[in-house]
Amino acid sequence: MSKTQKMTLVALFLIVALFGGEVWAQVPQAPAINVDVIGPDGPQSYTMGIKILLLLTALTLAPAFIMMMTSFTRVVIVLALVRQAMGTLHSPPNQVVVGLALFLTLFIMTPVWEQVQLHALDPYLQEQITQEHALEQAMVPIRTFMLKQVREKDLELFVNLSGMGAPEGPDQTPLRVLIPAFVTSELRTAFQIGFLIFIPFLVIDMIVASILMSMGMMLLPPIMISLPFKLILFVLADGWFLVVGSLMQSFN
Repeated sequence: MSKTQKMTLVALFLIVALFGGEVWAQVPQAPAINVDVIGPDGPQSYTMGIKILLLLTALTLAPAFIMMMTSFTRVVIVLALVRQAMGTLHSPPNQVVVGLALFLTLFIMTPVWEQVQLHALDPYLQEQITQEHALEQAMVPIRTFMLKQVREKDLELFVNLSGMGAPEGPDQTPLRVLIPAFVTSELRTAFQIGFLIFIPFLVIDMIVASILMSMGMMLLPPIMISLPFKLILFVLADGWFLVVGSLMQSFN
């Protein structure tokens, strides 16, 4: 089995773990839905068809949930703010920004997915553990990653809003509380990084605007003059190297 096939299996297993391990495991006593039709050959059960329908419905929402539980949120917001700070409008285009964010997310989350493959996917495929145990093991590295990045203040907020008591430990925090707290923390961190990126470009805009006003050229848009200076500053400072490097180190 190639490495690409293994990563695909890990991604599919994560989808099942997210929807099967957390949501379905919370209602173990829920009654099953059985639809029986009496035909010439006797009763026929359509339970499996309904399960497949529910699984396909869950798969349509899986990409959004997986993005919210990885580093994608922080990375794509920072890259978008870099483009906005430079004032280049649609350059780089959205496809490039999202594509770069996806590959950086893959790079950052590879250790987590390797842990899922090692402790959950491979033993399950080798029939060494049950499906329930595999789902529990798959959520451990994902939960550890989110707990490492989430702020305690945000976590306490959603714990209080949920009305549940304080969990006995970080591992006991349910995903319905951990995920929104993690996303809130990621948004805060992304905007903090974006603010620091905006400062040098804002200084250039202010200097250019002041010079144009002092020369009486108030009808000339300052962005037309400042944009080349911002681009050359970003290139000379090796801006993409600094931005990507800072993003990688922010997850350590």
